[in-house]
Amino acid sequence: MKRAFITGITGQDGSYLAEFLLRKGYEVHGLKRRSSSFNTDRLESIYSDLHEHENRFRLHFADMADASSLWKLLHDIRPDEVYNLAAQSHVRVSFDVPEYTADVTANGALRLLEGIRETGIQCRFYQASSSEMFGSAPPPQNEQTQFHPRSPYACAKVFAHDITVNYRESYGIFACCGILFNHESPRRGETFVTRKIARAAAHIKYGLQRKLYLGTLETRRDWGYAPEYVEAMWRMLQQNEPHEYVIGTGEMHTVGEFLETAFSWVDLDWREFVELDPRYLRPAEAEALQADPSHARSELGWRHRVGFKELVSIMVDAEMAALAQRSAGTLKQIAAEGLT
Repeated sequence: MKRAFITGITGQDGSYLAEFLLRKGYEVHGLKRRSSSFNTDRLESIYSDLHEHENRFRLHFADMADASSLWKLLHDIRPDEVYNLAAQSHVRVSFDVPEYTADVTANGALRLLEGIRETGIQCRFYQASSSEMFGSAPPPQNEQTQFHPRSPYACAKVFAHDITVNYRESYGIFACCGILFNHESPRRGETFVTRKIARAAAHIKYGLQRKLYLGTLETRRDWGYAPEYVEAMWRMLQQNEPHEYVIGTGEMHTVGEFLETAFSWVDLDWREFVELDPRYLRPAEAEALQADPSHARSELGWRHRVGFKELVSIMVDAEMAALAQRSAGTLKQIAAEGLT
C-alpha cells in the first residue's frame, strides 16, 4: 500500500486529491493547521467513510511555517509521495500580506524539500506551481515560457518552483512541478471570483442578494474542473523521470463570459445586478493566461473532459442545490416547532 502526505489537504485541491488517492488504495496523511474554527468541511465525505477506508486516512497538526513539525511528520509517516498544495493562495490578499505569503508559499516548499533531504526518506515530491507565475508573458504559455510574476503570490510560487527544480538537480530528489492553470469547483473558496459569481447567481435567483460587486470583467483565464486536475498531479509522480508540466484546457475566457454564463444558467440578466468596485482591483494584474497543455497530453496522457460551460453550470447548480436544501431544512424546523 502506497502512502501519501498532502499539505493543503483541507483546501479544494487537497480534498479532491485525498479522495482520488483513497480510491487508488493509498494510505493518505494530511497536514491540518490548528484553528479555533472547524476547517475540514471539504473532507466531510472522507470522514463519513472512515470505516470503509480502514483507517487509511489521517490528519496531523503541523504548519508550513514550522520546519520542525514538517520534518517530524516526514520522519514518522515516511511517505512514498508528498504533494505540496499548501499556500496563501489568494492573489489579491497576497498584496496585503506579502511577507506571510512568501513565508508559507515559498519557504514552506523549501522546508519540505530540506526535510526530505535531511531525513533521507525515499519519496517522490510534487510542487503545486501556478499559472500566475507567467504573469504578463503573452499567451499561450507552456513549460518553456519565461516567468513574469505580477503579484507577491506569483513571486512566491516562482521561488517554490525554482527551488524544487534546484533540489532535483542538486540532490537527485524525484521532484516535479505541475503548473496548473485556474481550476474550479463547488469547493472553491467563496472569495475567489468564480465561486463568488456562482454563489451570487444562486442567491439573487432566490431573492437573498441584490447586487454583486466585482473589480474587472476583462481579465482572461483558462478555467478547468478541479477534480480532473488532481489526476494530473498523480500522473506526474508515476512517470519514470520527473519533469514540469503545464495543465490546462487550452481555452481562454473573460470574467465577463463566466459571469454571463452563470447568470444565464438561472435565467437572469447579469447587467441588472452587477456593479464594478475599484477596491477589488489588484495593483498589478496578469491579464491573459492560457495553457498550452500539449506536453501533458503527450507525456501524461492527460486531457480535460469538462468544458467551460459545463464547469459553470456545475458550480451554479451546486449553489442552487445548497440553497434548496437549506430552505427545506428551515421549513422542516418550522414544522417541528409547530409554527405552521
